[in-house]
Amino acid sequence: MPELTIVVPTLEERDNLAPFLAALESVLTGIEYEVIFVDDDSPDGTADLARRIAQGDHRVRILERLGRRGLSSAVLEGMMASSAPYLAVMDSDLQHDETILPSMLRKLREERLDLVVATRLSGGGSMGEMSAWRRRLSEWGRSLSAAVCRTRLSDPMSGYFVVTREYAQEAARRTSGTGFKVLLDLVVSARHPPRFAEIPYRFRPRRHGQSKLDVVVAVEYLELLADKLVGDFVPASYVVFGCAGAVGVVVHLAIVRLLRRAPGFTLDQAQFTSSAIVIGVNFLLNNRWTFRSARLRGQRLVAGLALFYAACSVGLFLNLRVLNHLAGLSVPWYAAAVAGLAVGSVWNYWMSAMFVWQVRRRASRSPMASTRAQASEQRL
Repeated sequence: MPELTIVVPTLEERDNLAPFLAALESVLTGIEYEVIFVDDDSPDGTADLARRIAQGDHRVRILERLGRRGLSSAVLEGMMASSAPYLAVMDSDLQHDETILPSMLRKLREERLDLVVATRLSGGGSMGEMSAWRRRLSEWGRSLSAAVCRTRLSDPMSGYFVVTREYAQEAARRTSGTGFKVLLDLVVSARHPPRFAEIPYRFRPRRHGQSKLDVVVAVEYLELLADKLVGDFVPASYVVFGCAGAVGVVVHLAIVRLLRRAPGFTLDQAQFTSSAIVIGVNFLLNNRWTFRSARLRGQRLVAGLALFYAACSVGLFLNLRVLNHLAGLSVPWYAAAVAGLAVGSVWNYWMSAMFVWQVRRRASRSPMASTRAQASEQRL
């Protein structure tokens, strides 16, 4: 059995695999290790190349996922596929300095820690040649992480760390599995703060491929934070759904104002036309952001758009009914409007999740839910 499993999430990383494995072999002399590549069906043949390498190297394994994507969930699945007592997470693009990996493992083992993080932000660590906007984005993410993270990590956004199997397994069922920041997800999800240490390193330039960082990554990070703050009560995806709706409100008002200036448009006509357009805009935003893991394409996109229009039409009807009913009870107009909007929004979200994108919410991760589940199993 290997002492260390290195979990590597990949997406179109074909050109990185051989140099990455060679770099690991040069620094892990005397350590029994394996590498699990978790690939999200890369179109460039990354998984096929990993299989060919694995046929000649028993230390290499491939876990290919079909129909789902996401770095955090890929890492978690890779961890759960290992039986090693120690688990490392790093990228294959050689931006993470592999030469410190033996020191990280040694520190974890000898000091009986739960976690050792490779940090770019203390003790001489460096962001390297990272662009100014990515530095700002990283600083913004660290600032926001303070809302959910009680552990004083200098670099909670790091994607390079070593963790014990016990700590990872204890936290895994409570994680969100959302976005790119699996370290933060694990630390926040565990029932107790980790015993941890940090080792500085210099973040290196990418040798092959392009960064996957885009606006969707930022949305996923916000969803992770929302899930940790309110996820036991409100689905984090509903928060993203609401943000997409807020964008739609701004677009709606802008269109109404524009159409009101056009000759021949009454207020009702402008309102109806704008509503029809904004429903389409909200559909595209939700397809891209809220339900990105179940994103619709091709003919399914057209069918989904039709279902979304139907669901939102019912939601609008419920919105108006609640508004008029409460207004008839002398409830202040603004309170009635908010109540109507809330009812319509909840309807639209659940109908969209169940019938348009056909996704289900994960089971509760609360300690109480886990206790009830264990008690049920014992009775059985």
